[in-house]
Amino acid sequence: MSNRLDEIQKLTFTGAVDADGHILEDAGLWDRYIEAKYKDRAVRVRKDDKGLEYLEVAGKPSKVFNGGRLGGLSAMGATRNDKYDAPPTYGGFAPFGAMDATERLKRIDAEGLAAAFLYPTMSLLWETETDDPELAQACTRAYNRYIVDFCSDSGGKLIPIAHLSLGDPAAAAVELERAVKDGCKGGWVAQFVMTRKPHAHPDHDVLFAKAQELDVPLGIHPSLEPVWAAPGRYDRKFMRGNYYFLNIVAADAIRHAFTSFFQYSTFDKFPKMRLVLLEAGAGWIDYWLGRLDAVYESAMGRTVSLKEKPSFYFNRNCWISADPDERSLPAMVELCGADKFFWASDFPHPDHVGNYIEEVEELAHKLPASVRAKVMGENVMKVYKCALPR
Repeated sequence: MSNRLDEIQKLTFTGAVDADGHILEDAGLWDRYIEAKYKDRAVRVRKDDKGLEYLEVAGKPSKVFNGGRLGGLSAMGATRNDKYDAPPTYGGFAPFGAMDATERLKRIDAEGLAAAFLYPTMSLLWETETDDPELAQACTRAYNRYIVDFCSDSGGKLIPIAHLSLGDPAAAAVELERAVKDGCKGGWVAQFVMTRKPHAHPDHDVLFAKAQELDVPLGIHPSLEPVWAAPGRYDRKFMRGNYYFLNIVAADAIRHAFTSFFQYSTFDKFPKMRLVLLEAGAGWIDYWLGRLDAVYESAMGRTVSLKEKPSFYFNRNCWISADPDERSLPAMVELCGADKFFWASDFPHPDHVGNYIEEVEELAHKLPASVRAKVMGENVMKVYKCALPR
């Protein structure tokens, strides 16, 4: 992926919106934005005795992000054949627009995008390293203040979404309200919960009630997973270093979280709640809805108190983002309805090769002209109740 603005590909149509782009947030943001009470345990980047960077959380070195691995977080565009003379530093691979708001505006303008919803990078890491719900709330508050400031001068083109932690759902509800008043357009939670309760467990209803009251969506976005959340059917000693396998199956956690909302009949309790599934692909959704409905109609369906079939609630309450290279998306749009889908770049993360604009262009022309504008941008702006910037 080029760092030069004049080499960035531009879409041939207008109105496209990136539903899930990322930034490499300032590594020092927690020092600046966290409350004084928690500063000694803030998230930080340190160097070990070999000069290699590692993540520090709650005063302890990360068990995963050490040995210089932080540098690869922005390596979108790198391929399996690329070699590095030395581990890069955090941000060392950062493409144009990954770390600076002014650059990001120039980038999306060069790409022909109308707007981009922004999610973090380091905040996808630290929650796996603590089981302290109070510290987690403090870290989310700090990031949320930062991302609002990052987006503040963009004229609505950079859209902040608040990080929330279900470790303390009541505190997360309070933070969602504060963050929305501050400028965030919704919130997101990770695909695991530090208490190990299912996402839709009634203990979390206080957050769902708040999202419904505020009339903002709640997203589920994948992050790094703690060791205990990795696939449990294999002995952990055989899974160490199996990053390819773990990246491929990471979307399973989103499906598990999504399914829990039907097990606990959440959408009957909160009929106006809006749930968004992010960065797990979309090609699976029609199969999954069919399976949910089939089991609901079977004897097993007696174990849930849903008033309607699961697909009814998906149509009313849920939306899903797709990768630009998903060949099955036009079929999913036809099967599930054009109103249900967004596209997302995942810029600048390393599990994509970086030609997302080329892929978005190709995807757009595979969609019927009558629905193209919806999937390309109108849907996500409508769901988050944002106006297209002028």
